[in-house]
Amino acid sequence: MENKILKYLLDINEAIKRIEFYFLNCEEFKEYELNPMLQDATERNLEIIGEAMNKILAIEPEIKISDSRKIVNTRNKLIHGYDSIDNAEVYVLVKKYVPILKLEIQILMQNVGNI
Repeated sequence: MENKILKYLLDINEAIKRIEFYFLNCEEFKEYELNPMLQDATERNLEIIGEAMNKILAIEPEIKISDSRKIVNTRNKLIHGYDSIDNAEVYVLVKKYVPILKLEIQILMQNVGNI
Protein backbone atom coordinates (compact mmCIF):
# COMPACT_ATOMS: atom_id res chain seq x y z
CA MET A 1 0.00 0.00 0.00
CA GLU A 2 2.84 2.40 0.71
CA ASN A 3 3.92 2.28 -2.95
CA LYS A 4 0.44 3.32 -4.10
CA ILE A 5 0.35 6.20 -1.63
CA LEU A 6 3.80 7.32 -2.72
CA LYS A 7 2.72 7.20 -6.38
CA TYR A 8 -0.29 9.43 -5.63
CA LEU A 9 1.86 11.80 -3.57
CA LEU A 10 4.27 12.04 -6.49
CA ASP A 11 1.35 12.76 -8.83
CA ILE A 12 0.17 15.56 -6.54
CA ASN A 13 3.70 16.94 -6.28
CA GLU A 14 4.06 16.96 -10.07
CA ALA A 15 0.71 18.73 -10.52
CA ILE A 16 1.79 21.35 -7.99
CA LYS A 17 5.07 21.88 -9.85
CA ARG A 18 3.14 22.43 -13.07
CA ILE A 19 0.80 24.93 -11.45
CA GLU A 20 3.78 26.78 -9.99
CA PHE A 21 5.38 26.88 -13.43
CA TYR A 22 2.21 28.20 -15.04
CA PHE A 23 2.00 30.95 -12.41
CA LEU A 24 5.63 32.11 -12.73
CA ASN A 25 4.53 35.26 -14.55
CA CYS A 26 1.06 35.55 -13.08
CA GLU A 27 1.21 37.85 -10.09
CA GLU A 28 -2.21 39.45 -10.36
CA PHE A 29 -5.69 38.01 -10.59
CA LYS A 30 -6.40 40.02 -13.74
CA GLU A 31 -3.63 38.13 -15.55
CA TYR A 32 -5.28 34.85 -14.58
CA GLU A 33 -8.75 36.12 -15.46
CA LEU A 34 -7.63 37.14 -18.96
CA ASN A 35 -5.82 33.88 -19.76
CA PRO A 36 -8.18 30.98 -20.56
CA MET A 37 -5.29 28.64 -21.31
CA LEU A 38 -3.80 29.29 -17.84
CA GLN A 39 -7.23 28.68 -16.32
CA ASP A 40 -7.64 25.38 -18.19
CA ALA A 41 -4.15 24.15 -17.30
CA THR A 42 -4.58 25.10 -13.65
CA GLU A 43 -7.99 23.49 -13.36
CA ARG A 44 -6.73 20.27 -14.98
CA ASN A 45 -3.90 19.98 -12.48
CA LEU A 46 -6.23 20.74 -9.57
CA GLU A 47 -8.42 17.90 -10.85
CA ILE A 48 -5.39 15.59 -10.81
CA ILE A 49 -4.55 16.68 -7.27
CA GLY A 50 -8.13 16.02 -6.15
CA GLU A 51 -8.32 12.61 -7.80
CA ALA A 52 -4.98 11.51 -6.34
CA MET A 53 -6.12 12.75 -2.92
CA ASN A 54 -9.33 10.76 -3.24
CA LYS A 55 -7.32 7.62 -3.97
CA ILE A 56 -5.02 8.29 -1.02
CA LEU A 57 -8.01 8.73 1.31
CA ALA A 58 -9.43 5.41 0.11
CA ILE A 59 -6.21 3.73 1.27
CA GLU A 60 -5.40 5.86 4.34
CA PRO A 61 -8.39 7.92 5.54
CA GLU A 62 -6.45 9.40 8.48
CA ILE A 63 -3.57 10.80 6.43
CA LYS A 64 -2.24 14.11 7.73
CA ILE A 65 -3.14 16.48 4.91
CA SER A 66 -5.00 19.69 5.74
CA ASP A 67 -8.42 19.92 4.16
CA SER A 68 -8.00 16.64 2.28
CA ARG A 69 -11.77 16.30 1.92
CA LYS A 70 -12.05 19.87 0.59
CA ILE A 71 -9.39 19.05 -1.99
CA VAL A 72 -11.50 16.16 -3.27
CA ASN A 73 -14.62 18.34 -3.21
CA THR A 74 -12.83 21.00 -5.26
CA ARG A 75 -11.95 18.35 -7.84
CA ASN A 76 -15.59 17.29 -7.99
CA LYS A 77 -16.74 20.87 -8.43
CA LEU A 78 -14.24 21.48 -11.22
CA ILE A 79 -15.34 18.37 -13.08
CA HIS A 80 -19.07 18.29 -12.43
CA GLY A 81 -19.77 21.97 -11.84
CA TYR A 82 -17.74 23.38 -14.69
CA ASP A 83 -20.41 26.01 -15.29
CA SER A 84 -20.07 27.43 -11.77
CA ILE A 85 -16.30 27.73 -11.50
CA ASP A 86 -15.27 31.01 -9.93
CA ASN A 87 -11.89 32.15 -11.27
CA ALA A 88 -11.28 34.22 -8.15
CA GLU A 89 -11.73 31.12 -5.96
CA VAL A 90 -9.30 29.12 -8.08
CA TYR A 91 -6.76 31.96 -8.03
CA VAL A 92 -6.91 32.27 -4.23
CA LEU A 93 -6.69 28.51 -3.87
CA VAL A 94 -3.52 28.43 -5.95
CA LYS A 95 -1.90 31.41 -4.25
CA LYS A 96 -2.88 30.61 -0.65
CA TYR A 97 -3.49 26.88 -0.24
CA VAL A 98 -1.36 25.10 -2.85
CA PRO A 99 1.88 26.20 -1.10
CA ILE A 100 0.61 24.65 2.16
CA LEU A 101 -0.30 21.44 0.36
CA LYS A 102 3.13 21.38 -1.28
CA LEU A 103 4.88 21.41 2.10
CA GLU A 104 2.61 18.70 3.51
CA ILE A 105 3.12 16.48 0.45
CA GLN A 106 6.89 16.88 0.61
CA ILE A 107 6.91 15.87 4.29
CA LEU A 108 4.70 12.86 3.59
CA MET A 109 6.89 11.74 0.68
CA GLN A 110 9.90 11.76 3.01
CA ASN A 111 7.97 9.74 5.62
CA VAL A 112 5.88 7.46 3.41
CA GLY A 113 7.13 4.39 5.27
CA ASN A 114 5.60 5.76 8.48
CA ILE A 115 2.12 6.38 7.10
